[in-house]
Amino acid sequence: MAHPKRKISKTRRDKRRTHYKASVPQIATCPTTGEAHLYHRAHWHEGKLYYRGQVLVDNSEEENVA
Repeated sequence: MAHPKRKISKTRRDKRRTHYKASVPQIATCPTTGEAHLYHRAHWHEGKLYYRGQVLVDNSEEENVA
């Protein structure tokens, strides 16, 4: 196994880790509902599931099964 010949200082270690950053998620606005959501993600609004401005699932309608 590899063993370090010298101890890596905290400063040198932290300098190496400066490039690992969390990116801010991009927020889109739905053209139909005006709801803010993540890009390439479906979102719920008033009982309906929207993706790219179109309704995918409509849970607001309740089916009466007799």
